[in-house]
Amino acid sequence: MSRKTVVVYLMSGRETPALAAAAVEGGADIVELGFPFSDPLADGPVIRRAAERALAEGMRTQACLDCLARTRELVDVPLVPMTYAALLEAYGWDEFARAAQTAGATSLIVADLPAGDRPELRRIQLVAPTSTDARVRLAAEQTDGWLYLVTLTGTTGARNEVSPALAGLVDRARAVTDRPLYAGFGISTPDHARAAAELADGIVVGSRAIEVAQDGPPALSSYVSSLRAAVDTL
Repeated sequence: MSRKTVVVYLMSGRETPALAAAAVEGGADIVELGFPFSDPLADGPVIRRAAERALAEGMRTQACLDCLARTRELVDVPLVPMTYAALLEAYGWDEFARAAQTAGATSLIVADLPAGDRPELRRIQLVAPTSTDARVRLAAEQTDGWLYLVTLTGTTGARNEVSPALAGLVDRARAVTDRPLYAGFGISTPDHARAAAELADGIVVGSRAIEVAQDGPPALSSYVSSLRAAVDTL
């Protein structure tokens, strides 16, 4: 069986390049970089607060692109900006895609842009347990590299256990695509990571990673190592 993928989400900020390097040192295969938005509909309290801190720090779009470029200098794993459509609308859709790629982005996630909208924009698509089979198929056809499985209905944030809806979503996605399936939302502990990775091809960890990152790069590296060790048992 191929190695499971560990994706770590961090909010863009002054400390983010060093944190991203620490996450990679700990075993992260992909790093998502949040570009803060004032009304992040998909995000729970931890990421909302991180976005508020980033905005207060002056992390507007160009500053985030600069952060991406500095992160690219430190790591050689895929880097994926994650943001919302309003930011791209304001910056310019094509302009943002070009600027992100120039800065070192490997792909892009636009959390509130449904599959089928702006199909020319190469990005990783998200599907959820509430997605219809037709929507899952369309997202799988259009996704860039891998398909992001939102494990639950609701916002990001740590939960007590992995969503029971994940297994059914994985089955429906596997029926229509052979793209890798990475599961996120609500995964925070090594046990969660192992349980999700038993079903999917990889995991995405955001809220808990941001909490741990507040204690600095060594703490984040150790935390990611614990996730890596958990999924490597499979």
